[in-house]
Amino acid sequence: MTSIVQQVALFQQGASIEEHTRAVLAETREINEHYHYFTALCEKEALARAQFLERLSAKEKASLSLLGVPLTVKDALCVKGIESTAGSRILKGYRPPFNATAVQKCIDAGAVVIGKTSQDEFGFGGFSVNVGLGYQVPKNPFDPDVSTGGSSGGCAGFTQKTTFPHLSLAESTGGSIVEPASFCGVAGLCPTYGRVSRYGLIDYANTLDKIGPMAKTIDEAALLMDVIAGPDEKDGTTLREPCTVQNAAGKGVKGLRIGVVKEAFGEATDSVVAETVWRSIHVLEAAGARYEECSLPLTGAYGVPTYYILATCEASTNLAKLCGLRYGMQEELSGTFNDYFTAVRSNNFGAEAKRRIMLGTFARMVGFRDAFYIKALKARQLITNEYLSLFKKYDVLITPTAPVLPPSFAHLKKLTPLQHYMLDILTVGPNLAGLPHLNVPVGMHNGLPVGALLMGTHCAESTLVQAGACLEKNSKNEKK
Repeated sequence: MTSIVQQVALFQQGASIEEHTRAVLAETREINEHYHYFTALCEKEALARAQFLERLSAKEKASLSLLGVPLTVKDALCVKGIESTAGSRILKGYRPPFNATAVQKCIDAGAVVIGKTSQDEFGFGGFSVNVGLGYQVPKNPFDPDVSTGGSSGGCAGFTQKTTFPHLSLAESTGGSIVEPASFCGVAGLCPTYGRVSRYGLIDYANTLDKIGPMAKTIDEAALLMDVIAGPDEKDGTTLREPCTVQNAAGKGVKGLRIGVVKEAFGEATDSVVAETVWRSIHVLEAAGARYEECSLPLTGAYGVPTYYILATCEASTNLAKLCGLRYGMQEELSGTFNDYFTAVRSNNFGAEAKRRIMLGTFARMVGFRDAFYIKALKARQLITNEYLSLFKKYDVLITPTAPVLPPSFAHLKKLTPLQHYMLDILTVGPNLAGLPHLNVPVGMHNGLPVGALLMGTHCAESTLVQAGACLEKNSKNEKK
């Protein structure tokens, strides 16, 4: 398959962007009919954009690193004039008058937005089965009876399924980039908190939300990372440190210090997953890295409860504004304010959204705040300290991305909400600590992909790309 860089070069040499975009949209319609990866397609806008790019001068085209590249965007990010709902019926019909900063940066680099991808409602899930009322569940590209992972399931599934060069903007709160990337066998890079502006992102939990790239390869994910990273005056949490990660892909791993988190390979992890990831560790060792086992006991014991208290507290606050008055779906005015407010939210939020709003509201109530919310904040700091202590000794930590192979929809229906939450156990830790992490596809079992999770200290995305690219290159034979 042609790479992104090769495709851009073809456009810069005069290949037709409009013709390519028409072929891309035809394939996208066909894929979406069977796999449900989109909440909105924007064919008319994509063709108009392709025609605009076609008319640029050769000099102007030469300056665009994503010239004519099809881009899909998770529904939680605002795209000007395109319905953006974060997968929820309560925002049905909302067409933002502006682009999210990350989207605008891609457009400025020459990308063509072709649609908004499906997700768990507001990001509330790890399997893309908690889609909003009226939306369809995306299907895994390797087996339509299996989950894509979530919440960025549409991004991951479509990235794997396309035959054309393509990039996707995803978003993570507790693992929503790397986990679906693992279940669909693609590269997913969740950056350091603050690397990418959150302006134009429909909030789940402000202190945890991050926007990052998905792509078929580590190198292409790094290319998109370099485009979207950087300070933004519209988001005061963005970092000023420069971010150039693409050139790290060819550096190799000689001398790199790898910490293998032993808790992640215990009884709760599927033996096939553990064995596959261990083989990838030996691949890194053969390429010149050194590894030893290490431990994250606090993160293993308290990561999931800490994450779900903090994330639901922030979500319940953020979603309070969606009551049908200034924001959100409106119903016929009747009864008291409470009657109206209750009707709007009861009729338009899905079951998991209601559950998380109630959990977060409870944890912030007078009398419970100190026992739950404040205690969770303290635990988060201890977890962050635990990670930073290990990064004094190691350059990269490694675990499986998910403890299990991609589960079937039938199996997921049998699990309780708590069992669903516990499957996030390997991804909530780096998200609580704001650390960058990367999914690398490292093998297949029974036709389903296995991913390894690489984690680095703050702003160490280039180290992750360095190790990930080496692993990707040397795992190719196994993936076949």
